[in-house]
Amino acid sequence: MPSTIIQKSQYDPQTRVLSIWLATNGKRYDYLDVPAEIYDAFRAAFSKGRFFNRHIRSSFLVREGDIASPAKH
Repeated sequence: MPSTIIQKSQYDPQTRVLSIWLATNGKRYDYLDVPAEIYDAFRAAFSKGRFFNRHIRSSFLVREGDIASPAKH
C-alpha cells in the first residue's frame, strides 16, 4: 500500500542508516544505527507511516539530510 507520509526509504546495512523522505515536505531524514530487523519490519508493514511513527521516528537519533525530493517508487 502506498504511504501518504513516506515518499521513499533507503537503507544502508553497512552504516545502519535508514533514510526516509517525507511526502509532506520532501526532506530526507537519516535515522542512525537502525538494525536491519527494524528496516525489514518497516518494509513488510502494511502501513509504513504507522510503523514509522510507532517504531522509528522517536526511537533513533536523526539528522536532516538534503531537501531534494527523490522520484517516487
